[in-house]
Amino acid sequence: MAATFAGDGGDPRLSVSAAQRPSISTAPGDGYIAPQERLLHDSAVTFEEYHYYALKTRAEEDARAKTETGRTGILQIIFPPKANIVQQSDGSGSDSPGDEKSEKRSNSVNANLAKQEQRMSVTDTEWTNASRAFRTATWAACFYLITTDILGPFGVGFSMGTLGWGPGVGLFTAFGLMAGYSGWLLWSIFLGLDSYEFPLKNYGDLAFRLYGTPYRHGVNILQTIQLICSVGLIVVSNGQALSQVSKFRLCYAVCCLIWAICGFFLGQVRTLAKFGWLANAAIYINLLLMFITMGVMAHSPPNYAISTLGSAGAIANSTTITPDPVTGAYPPIIHYGSLPNPNSLLGSINGLMQGVYAYGGAQVFIEFMAEMKRPRDFIKAMWGAQFFIYSCYLIYGCYVYHFQGQYSYQLSYQGVSVYGWQVVGNMLAITSGLIAAGLYGNIGIKVLYNNILMDLFNAPLLTTKKGKILWAIIVPIYWFVAFIIAASIPDFFGLVSVVSAFCIIQFTYSFPPWLALGFYIKKNAMQEGEGYDPATGNIIRHDTGIKRMMRGFMGGRWYVNVWNIVYLLGALATAGLGAYAAIQGLIDAFANPQLNAFSCTSPLNLNA
Repeated sequence: MAATFAGDGGDPRLSVSAAQRPSISTAPGDGYIAPQERLLHDSAVTFEEYHYYALKTRAEEDARAKTETGRTGILQIIFPPKANIVQQSDGSGSDSPGDEKSEKRSNSVNANLAKQEQRMSVTDTEWTNASRAFRTATWAACFYLITTDILGPFGVGFSMGTLGWGPGVGLFTAFGLMAGYSGWLLWSIFLGLDSYEFPLKNYGDLAFRLYGTPYRHGVNILQTIQLICSVGLIVVSNGQALSQVSKFRLCYAVCCLIWAICGFFLGQVRTLAKFGWLANAAIYINLLLMFITMGVMAHSPPNYAISTLGSAGAIANSTTITPDPVTGAYPPIIHYGSLPNPNSLLGSINGLMQGVYAYGGAQVFIEFMAEMKRPRDFIKAMWGAQFFIYSCYLIYGCYVYHFQGQYSYQLSYQGVSVYGWQVVGNMLAITSGLIAAGLYGNIGIKVLYNNILMDLFNAPLLTTKKGKILWAIIVPIYWFVAFIIAASIPDFFGLVSVVSAFCIIQFTYSFPPWLALGFYIKKNAMQEGEGYDPATGNIIRHDTGIKRMMRGFMGGRWYVNVWNIVYLLGALATAGLGAYAAIQGLIDAFANPQLNAFSCTSPLNLNA
């Protein structure tokens, strides 16, 4: 199939014998319509057309990979080089800077392609070259982006403390495996729907191509909420860290606002490829912070004083962290083999949501693949990152729980009792957290830009001068809104649980099997002789309706579709439990007046 596409561009599914069979022709219009002449999100484009161009693009990428020299060595993985720019060609063999045709192509691609009338003047080669130029990230750089996006082990000890050894290890292992499986599903779907002609940009595009416009809007809204809340959570957690470092002498609201302002500048990085070296640094900072806190915990007691503010014992059983009223001595460290308090189901579920939050990176996998030079290599980056992340989580979480037990704090580096090491831990966490927030903000702004500004207001491409100016204006607005949302909620732990239940579970565990069902049913339903005819623009189908749907469901590996349904139902049930626990926790938080980030008093200041 790849050889056929690479050779003559024909569709291997359209054979002479198949063409003679009775068929249903569902053409999107009268004759062939070039991809660049369609709307940015055109519901008239069918699955068959998306899949045809996806196979063609994958064949071209595979053919190019065979001719490229050089291999990715260990040094290139540890220190990923700057991505290479994809060579663009119009097939004429003359691409010199002074060439008239080259200049015309440059002017066309830099036009405002969000406007359909301007896309009409762009040739097929210019359109695909514009898409190729956007794809520069390597799989090694993507490994660091995924790890930076997901790796945040500092709440794992707390989660273990609310679940106990058995459930904690078991659930983190299960969530890690299923997060990897979800990533594999998204990768498979992406390869079957993305192309130079119809590039996938974000998670919502998958929902649109498989289920339609309403689902695209729903997914985009949910992704926007998650990303902006994630940015806000990091701003607030960095604010808490800075307030602890300053010994609460600096106004808490200012501590948080400082990091929002830093985001104004960090957010000016537009492409994910340029985030590669930042992501590289963030991983090593996190590892250094893990090793430092592990050493300190082994040689000093927990930070008993702040255990009432957000430790595992405060959630599961407050009596286990309450000092003796006579001697003032705190209870000894306790470990549990199973749930610490079976009667406190809400506390255990909220701890479980911390585990879900730990693996919440799939919502930006599509954006990563969209900027990769060869998306097929994403699977190496994804599984490598997932194994590395799982290993860090399990080792570090068990270590923290062993030495601190029920005193394991939400942010482990704030749970050490030596002030000097608190300062070191907080400053390292601030640095890596700011990089992660920059990554979330980058993706979040692109979701808004591609789906609102370009769709509704014909905003220019981000590669144009006007697009870059507009990006620079949007970045501070986005970060300020993220700060306002997170700062207005007094319960940091509760906000994490809400984001996990309503957003992260969906993008990491619910949506992938749901999207996979739609993709495999449509793909397996296609018979010999069916598909997209590039010469006429017609879509050939031999049947429609329930019969076609059932053939797609039972075709190929039908048991995978059955498993995906079970997986989807289990994820939705987990999300429902998490949502109930999170909402109940927020109700309790708002019922009892607490401090938020608009106050000068830090929530960590017990003497306030």
